[in-house]
Amino acid sequence: MNNSDTSIYINGRIFTADDENPHADSMIVSGGRIRWVGKQEELPETQGTVVDLNGRRVIPGFVDAHMHPVMLADFSKQITIMPPAVNSIEDLVQAIRERRESQGPDRWVEGWGYDEQSLLEKRSPNRHDLDRGCSDAPVCLMRTCAHIRCVNSRALEMAGIDRNTPDPPGGEIERDENGDPTGVLKENARNLMSGLIPAVPEEQKVQNLLDLGKLLTSQGITAICDMGNLDPSDNIPIYEKAAEKGFHQRVGVYYMWDFFADDQTFDIPKERLDKDRQIFAAGLKLIGDGSISGRTAWMDEPYYGSDNEYGISTCSDELMESAIAFCRSHHCQLSMHAMGSRAIARMVDRAAREKNWMEDGTPYVRIEHVTEPKEESLERAADSGIAFITQPIFPYAESASYLKNLGAERLKKCYPFRHVLEKGVKTGFSTDAPATFWAVPSDPFPGLKLAVTRKSYLGADCGADQAIDIETALKLYTRESAQIAGFHDMGMLAPGYRADFAVLNEDILKTNPEDIDKICVVQTYIDGELVYQKED
Repeated sequence: MNNSDTSIYINGRIFTADDENPHADSMIVSGGRIRWVGKQEELPETQGTVVDLNGRRVIPGFVDAHMHPVMLADFSKQITIMPPAVNSIEDLVQAIRERRESQGPDRWVEGWGYDEQSLLEKRSPNRHDLDRGCSDAPVCLMRTCAHIRCVNSRALEMAGIDRNTPDPPGGEIERDENGDPTGVLKENARNLMSGLIPAVPEEQKVQNLLDLGKLLTSQGITAICDMGNLDPSDNIPIYEKAAEKGFHQRVGVYYMWDFFADDQTFDIPKERLDKDRQIFAAGLKLIGDGSISGRTAWMDEPYYGSDNEYGISTCSDELMESAIAFCRSHHCQLSMHAMGSRAIARMVDRAAREKNWMEDGTPYVRIEHVTEPKEESLERAADSGIAFITQPIFPYAESASYLKNLGAERLKKCYPFRHVLEKGVKTGFSTDAPATFWAVPSDPFPGLKLAVTRKSYLGADCGADQAIDIETALKLYTRESAQIAGFHDMGMLAPGYRADFAVLNEDILKTNPEDIDKICVVQTYIDGELVYQKED
């Protein structure tokens, strides 16, 4: 073996995520791919550049199989409604006031990330609060789950929403005791703002995405899935332009079917479905219900403190059937958001009636989030090859809301990672960034910590009996997520796979589990190229 672009990595602690060869200390990379991995004493005679890893831990690059990167990139320019900057509704009012003063009249004031349980007042903001910050321009805030908007009186007026406006199917316009809108728009009601909020110019979107790409490489994230927008825009051209300017991650893009189902001209060109492209179309996304933290996930048991509050079903049978038909005919994947047990059962039961229509081994259906799944749903998913993508960052970062909405005992059981794996359901990890209450929501390490410790950021007990070991957790965030998302040559450090890997400052396999969230990436490689180097 003799190649001018060959690199020989030695003296590392390499976790490969390959069950046939899980641990190594050396590897050979050429042409952007792993050519050999093993023990240094067995290293083939090779010409190339020798790179000493200095005993550091190496892992495959993280594959975040469920996030909203364009939204995250754009949100980063808005008001961040989280500690330490915002701890109360009064802090939020002041932040809105300052943003209005800095940008002038008539422009939308936007923010993201609030969770009422994190606010001093322990309640959601409403239009009256927002009006105190700004009454002469529209204000729109996105809750952390991205399933609920809070808007001021000016925005309600622009949207034509008043006490006589009916709730849209699968949505709720929250109303006060007099029947007037509070400004809180839940689930499909949040879409009543669509078309009113000015779009971010394309050039700015590209630059925002480039900035986000740098953050992702610093976190060791080498591939991502974009799970769609809250409007009918197409993200693929944005990614392609960003890639021309140095965006490194590989991206599978999903189209939110709610916004395309009625468009008779919508199609996904066959060339976009080619998974050898850096940016490819992966399939469609359906929203079946809401979120636990917003009390809108569709559950079998009522929410804590209520006898009749079960959440909201947001997807019609007609919409589901049209999505299945499209994906079947195009041989692309169907992603189904189903957080609550009732939504999970509905989605799994319907999907299990289909045969796998994918032609490349990728699961034909993936269920997103998966909280409190029933035994029948687990068994049916395992038997049918339906995959789960879940987010350990949710209970870690949002335990205050989960305790309020589910209670302490259900919090321990609502994310049964170990049991799901024991039942044979193919499962991957992700963050759903920015839709979680965490200031840097794409960071993979807090989620890994929760999976291993089952303790939340605030110390809440999330069920120690469902803990998994760190090697399993890493596989779910690399190899398994890659396979579920269709990145078939990623997620492992094995011959023929892409040379995408991260070098860590600490040995994550030996670190005290309580300190996993303190680990950081010192180098990230994509296709064998060093794309991130931590400054000393």
